[in-house]
Amino acid sequence: MVKLVGKDVGEIGYGLMGLTWRAEPPSQEQSFKAMRAALSHGANAWNGGELYGSPERNSLHLLNEYFTKYPEDAEKIVLSIKGCIVPGQMRPDGSEKGVRRSIDECLRVLDGKKFLDLFECARIDPNTPIETTIGAIAEYVKAGKIGGISLSEVGANTIRKASKVHKISAVEVEFSLWSTDILENGVAQACAELDIPIVAYSPLGRGFLTGQIKSYNDIPEDSMLRHYPRFQPDVFDENLKLVREVEQVASQKGCTPAQIALAWIRAHSGRDGLPVIIPIPGATTEERVSENMAQVTLSQKELAAIDDILQKTTITGMRYPEAAMKLAEL
Repeated sequence: MVKLVGKDVGEIGYGLMGLTWRAEPPSQEQSFKAMRAALSHGANAWNGGELYGSPERNSLHLLNEYFTKYPEDAEKIVLSIKGCIVPGQMRPDGSEKGVRRSIDECLRVLDGKKFLDLFECARIDPNTPIETTIGAIAEYVKAGKIGGISLSEVGANTIRKASKVHKISAVEVEFSLWSTDILENGVAQACAELDIPIVAYSPLGRGFLTGQIKSYNDIPEDSMLRHYPRFQPDVFDENLKLVREVEQVASQKGCTPAQIALAWIRAHSGRDGLPVIIPIPGATTEERVSENMAQVTLSQKELAAIDDILQKTTITGMRYPEAAMKLAEL
């Protein structure tokens, strides 16, 4: 077990985004089954967002319903929620007023059915100093209304600035076989120096590393992935080369590509000067949750083979569309 805000969590967590933020979200029944499956496998670090859906229906509303039905699970879960976005828009608001609005709304919707263990701004507000934002969130920690502060999509300098204002309990960044930036841009190093766990979102490359998406046409027409640079028709086949290589490793290992991708992240957690790293794969069915939670361990030989694959493979395209990349410090 590893720890978040001083609480024990599993080596793999669970991302809630897909349960509410898609054109056709799964039913409540299906969502509850997936959530219960995650918890039964020890994935008790749950990650959601006020922005994962609409102001009227997002992660917080689903969580309220879940803990209404399963109140006994509330103490078992370590919950992190992203906010500080202008309601109904993808525009950051890290001002003192924006922080208060966001946290107050999250607490209102949770309605006391689950303590908010971690709160983070989904993106850094370029119009507000990070010190101001962290100071405003810290007031809620001091008041006992939330457990701790996390950061999302931030660079090493922001991590260090924020840490001078208040203890940072986690840093959430994208990290996967096709997004290894944090190993070179100083983020992992800063977190290691400050003893801050990394929460790795999109550890399966938004589903790409599962091997289920074989062509651009496999992406549903209402999926946001159709707008992401790395999924575009002109680069799709080039980026698919990495998946094919991972599939070969998985075949030799007798597991799935997704399990290889998650095992690779776990192999980096707390080793070779790196901080604890907790991947949070999202899944909408209990079957996929169970697949993700399987404990596959890679040998040094297998890790070396994967490193060789990464060195000879070039990923083409940005992680997000250009407008969204402007709000990411990585």
